[in-house]
Amino acid sequence: MSDLLEGFLGTSVEGKKSRVPAKLDYIQSATGLFLGLFMWGHMFFVSTILISKDFMYTITKMFEGSMFFKEPQPWLVSAIVFFVFAVFIVHAMLGMRKLPITFRQYQAYKTHMGMMKHDDTTMWFTQAFTGFAMFFLGSAHLLMMAVKADEIGPYGSADRMYSDFMWPFYLLLLLAVEFHGGIGLYRLCVKWGWFEGEHAKESRKNLKKAKWAITAFFLALGLLTLAAYVKIGYEHRNNAGEAYKPSAQLEVRYDVKVGA
Repeated sequence: MSDLLEGFLGTSVEGKKSRVPAKLDYIQSATGLFLGLFMWGHMFFVSTILISKDFMYTITKMFEGSMFFKEPQPWLVSAIVFFVFAVFIVHAMLGMRKLPITFRQYQAYKTHMGMMKHDDTTMWFTQAFTGFAMFFLGSAHLLMMAVKADEIGPYGSADRMYSDFMWPFYLLLLLAVEFHGGIGLYRLCVKWGWFEGEHAKESRKNLKKAKWAITAFFLALGLLTLAAYVKIGYEHRNNAGEAYKPSAQLEVRYDVKVGA
């Protein structure tokens, strides 16, 4: 408990400057890097629906251990999600140390940001705002996936978007995740001097361009993916709740029926 207080106050109980904030900064950076990379991987996973429903189904079952078990094990996905959720909570709690916690602090920061007119300062404010939104949106999404891992799939995910009218929620989550995560990874590179090169100012300018290019790419990919799930959900609306059957399985059943 004393370490946590030192992390927020920056001083030990003896009034000396504490090293705990630096250690907490390192943990926050490490958890942020993990979550940022996980975010990219997760986006590529859900976007497999753009290739085909069968491909998305196959990747889903792979995460459920279909290569090692006779039957898919959704609890494996739940275990992964709960681990990510634990990292997410740690990262959020550490991030709260740097947020303005009173209205007076918020006003002071807004005034400072207006006077500075500095891109990085504005990006920090955007990151803080989207981080606050993500604490609720991200928590709801992760808990939903953890307890309903068996429903993840082409039809299950699409029905959730359209029939359960969850697409506005996921649209907000997409915007919050991409802006918060993209800015966070950029700030990590700046903070720890990654990709700095010989000319720091020029390197930071190029890094910022790369950051916005990556954000634009994942936003476009996310919007296309969301639209694809909504379209499938609309087409499947009369059979909402029905599990997806891959084409190969349907062909086998059809052949058996014809043969009979």
